[in-house]
Amino acid sequence: MLALLLGTGIYLTIGLRFMPLRRIPDGIKLLLRGRSSNAAGDIPPFSALMTSLSATIGTGNIAGVATAIALGGPGALFWMWMTALFGMATKYAEAVCAVQFRERDGQGNYCGGPMYYIRNGLHRRWRPLGVAFAIFGSLAGFGIANTVQSNSVADVMESTFGVPPLAAGLTLMVLVGAVVLGGIRRIASVASLLVPFMALAYLIAGLGIVLLNITEVPDALSTIVASAFSPTAATGGFAGATVWAALRWGVARGIFSNEAGLGSAPIAHAAARTNQPVEQGMIAMLGTFIDTLIICTITGLVIVITDVWPSGVSGASLTSMAFSTALPGGDYMVATGLCLFAFTTIIGWSFYGERCMVFLFGTGAIVPFRVAWVLAVPVGTVFKLSTVWLIADTLNALMAIPNLIALILLAPLVFRLTREYRVQPQGQTH
Repeated sequence: MLALLLGTGIYLTIGLRFMPLRRIPDGIKLLLRGRSSNAAGDIPPFSALMTSLSATIGTGNIAGVATAIALGGPGALFWMWMTALFGMATKYAEAVCAVQFRERDGQGNYCGGPMYYIRNGLHRRWRPLGVAFAIFGSLAGFGIANTVQSNSVADVMESTFGVPPLAAGLTLMVLVGAVVLGGIRRIASVASLLVPFMALAYLIAGLGIVLLNITEVPDALSTIVASAFSPTAATGGFAGATVWAALRWGVARGIFSNEAGLGSAPIAHAAARTNQPVEQGMIAMLGTFIDTLIICTITGLVIVITDVWPSGVSGASLTSMAFSTALPGGDYMVATGLCLFAFTTIIGWSFYGERCMVFLFGTGAIVPFRVAWVLAVPVGTVFKLSTVWLIADTLNALMAIPNLIALILLAPLVFRLTREYRVQPQGQTH
């Protein structure tokens, strides 16, 4: 699965002649420019990116990075970077296809994503893949993006602030319901306010630690790169790691964090107000850049700089230990960040699952799905979720397979649309 995800990203990057890496400044300009008044869509391009980031910036940025380093050594962070660099091309292609083949539902809202670009962009013999994606997508969210997230919130609230798990779950359910029951426009509005704030606050705290330990940064970077290509010896509570372990956990946690290739983000980008698929693709690829190359990097650097990674601790506890070692009250900052990240993941993914249900059953499924989604939130706080994690990971993989097949088949179209856009006179769109 990891080879298929990473391989697709490499193929698309080469086919696009490394355009996603070269056009990062253009993507930022497009994001800041906003939208044209006559563009079709439901939400501004900025809100589409924030909605997709609300779903991807989650426990993976705090707990996922720490898990990768705890199991694969510091070199895992290097492989997370490589995954993100190629994942930008995957995210770009997903958004281009999503806007190119989107349609409107019975309520007039724009719908898009893998199930639609499979149905509208490929031969009808491939249509069962679209149905399969919608089934797996609607189910996967209840695990990885709902109950797992609420469990993380309940755990950190109990360990840090002494809040009972069920009380945390019920409070979270009310907050999620207030947003999710309002639909994509309310989700996008909340995400547009909350995501920049929480990401910036976390980055300021992390960068503060990096700057306070700026003399340690060269050694930390050297350790990360060296560990990516040579075994990491056992030290302290760290059991040691091979190069394969660094590669495996770095790629796995990188993909889990930025979701490039899973097919989730294009569902949000399909709702953007734009008439140009390539432009939304350039905005979409910034999601992977922000998620992994910026936020995950800060987490990883703090863990390596503070030298807590050999302690044998893993997950969010390792990140909390790193922040509290460097800053008084750092553990409270991590706890607050984890709660906000998990909350935005829950509301962002609710839209993904809803669109999958609309594809399968029509707009009549919207209200029942939203109610079920909200009611599922406290469930994750009172049950052990080891089985749910396994089921959710499996469903995520099953989501990715139809999406990656479609991206490979539609890659020539993506390459052509990109070439045609590039040759347009500046200031005009195709």
